[in-house]
Amino acid sequence: MAVRAPHLYRSLRCFCLGAFHVLSAEDTELPFAFEQHASRGRPTLYEYRPLVRDFVEARVRKLEHRQDAQLAAQDVRAEPAARLFGEDPFTSVLLPLLLRVTETCGGFDWDDTAFDRAYDELEQTLFSGRRAYAAVAPLVGLSAGGEVVLGDGVRVRHAATGELARLWPESQSLLPPEFGRDTDRLCVLELERELAADDDAPDAAGELSDAVTAIRLATAAATAAGPVLFERLDWRPFGIKPVLPIAAAQPAGEPTRLDPFRGRLAAELLARLPLADEDPELGEALDRWELSLFQSGPSREEQLREALTALLGGADGVWAATMRASVLLGERIESPGPDAVRRAAVETLMHGDRAALVAALDEAMLGKREAPAGYFARAAG
Repeated sequence: MAVRAPHLYRSLRCFCLGAFHVLSAEDTELPFAFEQHASRGRPTLYEYRPLVRDFVEARVRKLEHRQDAQLAAQDVRAEPAARLFGEDPFTSVLLPLLLRVTETCGGFDWDDTAFDRAYDELEQTLFSGRRAYAAVAPLVGLSAGGEVVLGDGVRVRHAATGELARLWPESQSLLPPEFGRDTDRLCVLELERELAADDDAPDAAGELSDAVTAIRLATAAATAAGPVLFERLDWRPFGIKPVLPIAAAQPAGEPTRLDPFRGRLAAELLARLPLADEDPELGEALDRWELSLFQSGPSREEQLREALTALLGGADGVWAATMRASVLLGERIESPGPDAVRRAAVETLMHGDRAALVAALDEAMLGKREAPAGYFARAAG
């Protein structure tokens, strides 16, 4: 194996050797798990697997404070190509490398080949110049006939059997209940991005949360992602992070199918969500509508009123917002219900300029012009 950073190779190898020595000297026996992997329409597969990761992670504090770990962490910090891994090299480099070696060995019987293979993968990530980043989160409450591209590297696709377990053996305990079995629990939400050598990893939690919001707006589905997302870099495990709470919580309601039409709408909405960064009232309307999905009774009604007022009422209040929404949606809106507010938010985002839309709706009510054509009317035409 050609080693590009001999000092890093030596220090990381010493760390792993020391960790193997400490872990193999433990009195506690290495536990095993008997797991089943179910897949719709296929036989159930069973796996007898040593719980190496759980065993190692339970002893992280002991390993982290060893001198060999401290020296290896210093060498990683000193390597300019390792900037992407952040300020905690033990968590982002040393521990994943150790876990990769221990899982390849199936325990704590040292194998030079296992370490060399894991280190070679690390160097490929460090010095490749371009890096393939991906984050994957389980998706519930939604089914799809095939891949649905949402834009800018974000897509909904079917989960491949065992894809998470291969890179993250502990993923079985982190997945939503019945994931991979029920028809509305067969998909993942994925972000893929090619990074330059000096690029930081994207904010996957934020980007996938925006994608969930766009899907909820487009489909009214009781969908959620998470509770965690799995990051990989150059097809190596990179990290496990929590999904933002608003996206990870599943609202009440029925599962829905993401068909091509609503998939295109979700993609267009996702591209327009940044408008809320420049328009605080639009941002407030979207936040209140999404929060209303998790409320009931008077609290929900209040959130919906405030959402519609922020969206179309402004200083004119909820009465004006209701009148404008009636013109916008082509139907009489007496009180802001959840579906009416959702569709009003969709139409407002699709028009792009909220202030111009409000002015056009007022002119339409005065008979000065035709009502602005809605997205769904334009799509049907």
